[in-house]
Amino acid sequence: MRDPFALFGLWLEEAAKAEPNDPTAMALATVDPHGLPDVRMVLLKAFDADGFVFYTNTESAKGQDLAAHPAAALCFHWKSLRRQVRVRGPVTPATAAEADAYFASRPRESRLGAWASRQSRPMSGRAELIGAVAKQAARFGLGDIPRPPFWAGYRIVPDRFEFWRDRPFRLHERTVFRRDDATMEWRTESLFP
Repeated sequence: MRDPFALFGLWLEEAAKAEPNDPTAMALATVDPHGLPDVRMVLLKAFDADGFVFYTNTESAKGQDLAAHPAAALCFHWKSLRRQVRVRGPVTPATAAEADAYFASRPRESRLGAWASRQSRPMSGRAELIGAVAKQAARFGLGDIPRPPFWAGYRIVPDRFEFWRDRPFRLHERTVFRRDDATMEWRTESLFP
């Protein structure tokens, strides 16, 4: 297959049938303003030929990392299938319309939590978070909860994919797709395991 997005889509479909929890979970690696790497799990919310989209608080550690260094790497690991996909590339903002639509699709409690959480910053204890959620619930009442100005989407625009499949005797399959920028054709190569 010459299109890594199509191959990823097939593998994700298989993972959705086989994985017991969160087949869209991905490790997101960023670099902080001091050049130190950081990694955490996030959920893939959309993907297409333009890239992989996730959402977060822009004031969070990952938001600050991406503001300083707008590039990231992802790793999907589907243990039940014995497969992994690694992706890396520059990061661009998702559109405001995309972020608004996804935010509106979230459960009400999650939307309140987005307003209440000062993500990645210290808190005195869980009671502070619960109090902040209650304050936002009172603020919005039964009305609409708009997307906070500090909550947005990010799109990783791949310039490299690596598809890894477990094989007996550690003779794994590794296929890499590369391109210099989003306007270029993909080049493929196999790697030694």
